[in-house]
Amino acid sequence: MRYDDFRRSDDIEDRRDESGGGFGGGGGGFGLPIGGGGLGIGTIIVLGLISYALGIDPRVLIGGAEILNGGGHGQIPTYQTDRRSGNVKRGAPTDPMGSMIAGILGEIDDRWSEIFRAAGQTYTGPRIVLFRNQTNGGRCGMAQSAMGPFYCPPDRQIFLDTGFFRQVETRFHGCQGSACKFTAAYIIAHEAGHHVQNLLGILPKVTARQHAAGSKAEANALQVRVELQADCLSGLWVNHEAKKRPGFIEPGDIDGALATASAIGDDTLQRETTGRVVPDSFTHGSAAQRKRWFMTGYQQGTLKACDTFSAANL
Repeated sequence: MRYDDFRRSDDIEDRRDESGGGFGGGGGGFGLPIGGGGLGIGTIIVLGLISYALGIDPRVLIGGAEILNGGGHGQIPTYQTDRRSGNVKRGAPTDPMGSMIAGILGEIDDRWSEIFRAAGQTYTGPRIVLFRNQTNGGRCGMAQSAMGPFYCPPDRQIFLDTGFFRQVETRFHGCQGSACKFTAAYIIAHEAGHHVQNLLGILPKVTARQHAAGSKAEANALQVRVELQADCLSGLWVNHEAKKRPGFIEPGDIDGALATASAIGDDTLQRETTGRVVPDSFTHGSAAQRKRWFMTGYQQGTLKACDTFSAANL
């Protein structure tokens, strides 16, 4: 991926030099419902592993499972953002990894601004919070490396431990060599896709439907459509970026993104972590589905093409 001429976004909060985790006072926001018998630690571990693959806030998935198990009486505390730390830097980072991420976000914001403007709407981009190990997740609680990247809807922020990109290459075998740069763009564009869903009112509607769902399988099926749509929106951004900057995609980049999509499919992850595949428990979609919807967005480049909620066949 050629990104030297990408516009660097200043909507970056760099906490990678932060010590301790930076938690401020409690209060505000929403928490993770717990109660009843609670979720077993095995269930939480499996959900955490599955959520590790590019999802939105994994607490939403765990919380949804808890609600469907009859919980919801208590809350894990959430945290307000502490902006007093002298180790938090704002603006486009200058190190190679941070600069690349700022460039990717800048181009994502520019292309989505154009798409929204063409539809008579205004786009305001998300902020990316870079961290190591763990950090204050604002109204989404605590952000930890093991959760992987996630989008926090109420704060409109993407939380990203940059070590995740190395995990994609070494643990998931989702990319190789220079193609991993494009994989990073795919991952960030996926999270930005959740931000687009939030701006369009899709996320709150789906959350309401999940709370009203009659079974865990029904709630999971809705989450799969959310995630596959974000994959499609990621591909849509690539389509528009390629038209704006011909040549930014290099040989092997698309194959790398597809390899990543396959490596983080629910069936792949479940097979590796539990030795079996349970489709009713899918929350992100199978490897084949994730590849298909990314390519749908990439090839067609329209919001209409990414309507996973109307699709009869995912």
